Amino acid sequence: MADFRGTREAFAQALIDMSETNDKIMFVAPDSLKAMRATKFAELHPAQYVEVGIAEQSAVDAAAGMAACGLIPYVGTYAGFLTMRACEQMRTFVAYPDLNVKFVGINAGLLGGEREGVTHQFYEDIGILSNIPNFTIFTPADASQTYHAVKAAAEIKGPVYIRAGSGREKDVYEKDVPFSMDGIRILKRYGTDTLLLSSGFVLDRALRAADLLKEKGIDITVGDINIINAKNPDKVITEIRKAKRIVTVEDHNIHGGLGAYISKLVVENDPKRVSRIGLSSFGESGPADELADYYGFAPENIAAVVEQGME
Repeated sequence: MADFRGTREAFAQALIDMSETNDKIMFVAPDSLKAMRATKFAELHPAQYVEVGIAEQSAVDAAAGMAACGLIPYVGTYAGFLTMRACEQMRTFVAYPDLNVKFVGINAGLLGGEREGVTHQFYEDIGILSNIPNFTIFTPADASQTYHAVKAAAEIKGPVYIRAGSGREKDVYEKDVPFSMDGIRILKRYGTDTLLLSSGFVLDRALRAADLLKEKGIDITVGDINIINAKNPDKVITEIRKAKRIVTVEDHNIHGGLGAYISKLVVENDPKRVSRIGLSSFGESGPADELADYYGFAPENIAAVVEQGME
């Protein structure tokens, strides 16, 4: 595994590594080669790179045709340009026939979108795809997990969406830690006062919140939910049953993402209080960390929400 800095570079490196032994891997770019940091991939494997220009719908249609011929195409560009501009094509020409197309959406959330502002910050993508059958949705927490998620997607038959960021994500995992197909990984287990579940690039903030709470004698468990609407959520349900209450935190709209997924599992399996931290409005332009703090993702605010839920 070569060195890489962020989630976009991790995506490109995973493609390069897979293509060394698998000539069925394809990258379909709607004028996104540089944005996806995949220039080196195109140089090394020109026959496995297809450029369609600024035409996201065409990229999805081309990838569907490739998948129908037995190839494994990845379509990568900005998350909203995929899930909004090409939503119909993702639904009708990939999900409906259950074709083996993989999608990587960058600039997801406030932490992923950063200074570009609302036009390039996307916090509706998971909600959109959660309503489309057959999609598997991966939400890796950092660059190394993105690398492993891209490779894991190739092993799954059917459409997969991988949520990626801007390249400035905080590293949480060691590089050799595999992507968990259980849909959850517990990173801190201090106690059962609250189960704090994080999804995506806010994981480091949830972990810091757990340490702040421990200093106050509040012992919680922190879990990384890396698959939304997992086909087999048994491991998630097991952790839900152990907790007295649950808090979810996601850099996504509170509708249709992690909070909605966990609330459904709780209601259907072990009803208890669930508090959701997420976005309920559009974001603004600005540095990623400052935006995240302003919109409620500061570790201190996460800790405060956990405390309030115990009153």
